Amino acid sequence: MWNWMMLGLESNRVIGLRLAKLMRGGKAAQREAQRMVSEKVLAAAKAGTSLMAGASGDKIVEQYRRKVAANAKRLSRKRTRK
Repeated sequence: MWNWMMLGLESNRVIGLRLAKLMRGGKAAQREAQRMVSEKVLAAAKAGTSLMAGASGDKIVEQYRRKVAANAKRLSRKRTRK
């Protein structure tokens, strides 16, 4: 249950951070959009494989949550422009 709640909170944060990045436009926004789509495809494939292997729903959410948490950390880092 904890993983489900944390996934909801972290997902909202990632959505907000990604929207802000996409609204700024440019190459960084393009890369983020491509990354976002490719991550979704890979996550769905991994979840399907785990499900077929008999993993519990909580285990699958835990795997997905790790990726969402990493995205939140990556997107919230301050970057300096060069």
